[in-house]
Amino acid sequence: MALEALLLRSGMILMEAAILERLRRAPGVRLDPLLMHAPLIYDAAGRRRLSGLYREYIDLASAAGLPLLLCTPTWRASRDRVTAAGIDSPINRDAVRFLQELRASRADGGPEVLIGGLIGCQGDCYRPEEALSSPEAERFHAWQVAELATAGCDYLIAETLPSVVEAVGIARAMQAAPQPYLISFVIGRDGRVLDGTDLPAALATVDDSTTRPPLGYLVNCAYPTFLGAAGQPPELFRRLIGYQANAS
Repeated sequence: MALEALLLRSGMILMEAAILERLRRAPGVRLDPLLMHAPLIYDAAGRRRLSGLYREYIDLASAAGLPLLLCTPTWRASRDRVTAAGIDSPINRDAVRFLQELRASRADGGPEVLIGGLIGCQGDCYRPEEALSSPEAERFHAWQVAELATAGCDYLIAETLPSVVEAVGIARAMQAAPQPYLISFVIGRDGRVLDGTDLPAALATVDDSTTRPPLGYLVNCAYPTFLGAAGQPPELFRRLIGYQANAS
């Protein structure tokens, strides 16, 4: 449980900032229409691009003297998308190994780096009406969770979740893996999950719907002021442990 130990002993932990959005805006980068940036690990130029971005964050963490959480470029690498894209290789497992090799190549004395196996929601992350039900989500995401867990990532993480019901299914799939896991919601200007649920209720729902709850929760892909931290109940921050701001 390296992540749990890290959270207990570290007052602050850095997390990678934009990867996909920076690639989306970079000249000469072609993203796969189904899998986005995941297939770049199989292309020499794509691997250099990815490595360069991840190394920037490793260097920043080193300069700050803080540990760092990285995530695999597998946000859209669910089984149905991998199949539709015609990918024969174990892309989720290969993505974990890509980051493991990158971590191993960092300079001596570099920051402590943990690698998260990343998944996203099934539909559009800004359209909660497209969310799967909890049983559907557990079945849908179980394959990718197992692929990432088998590859030996340090933790699992689901990001850009607009709906609590799908988050519950994802959490149930993740609790079956040996790794600790994190759940991250998208919120609107009102500080609520995009399906209208306020954050304390969202976190409590997932906690109460699992036998092994997430190690913690995050918000990502939202402007920092959306949280309205001063107006949130203080007990929220015992479970809400991180924030990744919108890259734009």
